[in-house]
Amino acid sequence: MDRCPWSGTDPLYVEYHDREWGVPVHDDPKLFEFLVLEGMQAGLSWLTILRKRENFRRAFADFQAEKIANFDARKVKQLLADPGIIRNKLKILATIGNAKAYLAVRTELGSFDKYLWQFVGGKPKVNRRRTIGQIPARTAESDAMSEDLKKRGFKFVGSTICYAHMQATGMVNDHVISCFRYRELA
Repeated sequence: MDRCPWSGTDPLYVEYHDREWGVPVHDDPKLFEFLVLEGMQAGLSWLTILRKRENFRRAFADFQAEKIANFDARKVKQLLADPGIIRNKLKILATIGNAKAYLAVRTELGSFDKYLWQFVGGKPKVNRRRTIGQIPARTAESDAMSEDLKKRGFKFVGSTICYAHMQATGMVNDHVISCFRYRELA
């Protein structure tokens, strides 16, 4: 069975590729979780984040934005001491701020899903990449998403992070065309 070459041989990575990556997500809390995890990944490998994912869920209240938005200095200190997550103070503070911004978007627009998916016209953009070398790090859509998220107070949402988020949550199908998942998701 052909897969995207980036999935490698690590069982966790292969399972993520085969079951999750590129599957359209329309659940607000799940979209928020991916945005947080993509921000945490900045400068690190996605496999590192996947290996710590359950720890992130535990540490960040299962990504319940209402709870994260109320994290205080004591909680930040606790998170900075947690070896199961990425202990970067800027990323932790950004997650708290992003929870507040996420809640504001939901209050304003009714749905984080509707807000994020507008950047791809409300449906997955199906690309036809033959090699992973043809997959860009960013696009005009991810540039627009990044710019708007930043205006709304989000942090760690550069265009490359936004494009990775779009790929992970199925806003774009960037499985290479020889990959069995490309056909399943196209």
